[in-house]
Amino acid sequence: MTLRVLGVDPGLTRCGIGVVDVERNRRATMVAVGVVGTSPEETLDQRLLVIALAIDEWLDRYEPQVLAVERVFSQLNVSTVMGVAQASGVVIAAAARRGIPVALHTPSEVKAAVTGSGSSNKDAVTKLVTKILRLDAPPRPADAADALALAITHAWRAGSGAAVATTGPGSSSLTPAQRAWADAEAKARRAR
Repeated sequence: MTLRVLGVDPGLTRCGIGVVDVERNRRATMVAVGVVGTSPEETLDQRLLVIALAIDEWLDRYEPQVLAVERVFSQLNVSTVMGVAQASGVVIAAAARRGIPVALHTPSEVKAAVTGSGSSNKDAVTKLVTKILRLDAPPRPADAADALALAITHAWRAGSGAAVATTGPGSSSLTPAQRAWADAEAKARRAR
């Protein structure tokens, strides 16, 4: 069974998007990759609309089983964090409208999954994504490579032959341990 994951590296100026098919044996193949760009001169509502329309198009065209989105993390630049969070919200809502499960992964989780070290730099991630996907050239810009890395990370962490996500459609195929973990996560979310 092949798992199709759409990875998103959210951002207002550049939102990386990548689709990867991953087989049970962890062999990953790139289906598509791109970056949605918006100009800081545009109004926030127009920038978010551009991202929303692009995500809708990618979801409809590639029909992923799950989305992997970079988890927003604290930075010194509050406006950057807000933009990433807003773009993430648009992406997550688009998936929710279609009943597609969403998984969030931190940058260090992605780096560790792809390179073996949670402190790797972007060049190392790009280099290994290129190798893992057997690409002739590295995906550019880095946002595109990061989106592919997110998709690979999710498939590898979920076990590409296992469940597509911890909740949502397809969750009945979870192992007992995965089901217990999913139940604990759901309970924690409800308690917030």
